Amino acid sequence: MFEDFNIRDANMSDLTAIIEIYNTTIESRMVTADLEPISVDNRVHWFHEHSPSFRPLWVVEDQGQICAWVSFQSFYGRPAYNATAEISIYIHPDFRGRKLGKYLIQKAIEACPRLNIKTLLGFIFGHNEPSIKLFTSFGFEKWAHLPNVAELDGIERDLLILGKRIK
Repeated sequence: MFEDFNIRDANMSDLTAIIEIYNTTIESRMVTADLEPISVDNRVHWFHEHSPSFRPLWVVEDQGQICAWVSFQSFYGRPAYNATAEISIYIHPDFRGRKLGKYLIQKAIEACPRLNIKTLLGFIFGHNEPSIKLFTSFGFEKWAHLPNVAELDGIERDLLILGKRIK
């Protein structure tokens, strides 16, 4: 099913598609704490924080079209945490609901040994039940509950940190 998908390291020319996919999630108030669409210029620095051998940023292509992306980000920015990374997965609306998220989490977990990642984290809003269900299906557990730390349209929302040790 997913053999037609191509996962590769992102390059700067992919940033427009990455941002377009990201911006499709803002309105739902389920996935990101951004409240307004962001621009490519807003994410150039973020893009350059990634590297294929340490904190990759992958794009997923279906017949040459970018349909999803996966980001590994450093946790807490201190060297002692280098073996811990936060994973983010964003999928184009036309490709949601097809189990692509499961495929991408599996690929991310498989990549952890070569990336020297021993712990993966997901930062997920407490009301984002589909993402919580997805991550827990891979053995991620709730490691932290930050109540009412985000406000989305006047509604305070919890943030959960789900974690998984990679063996």
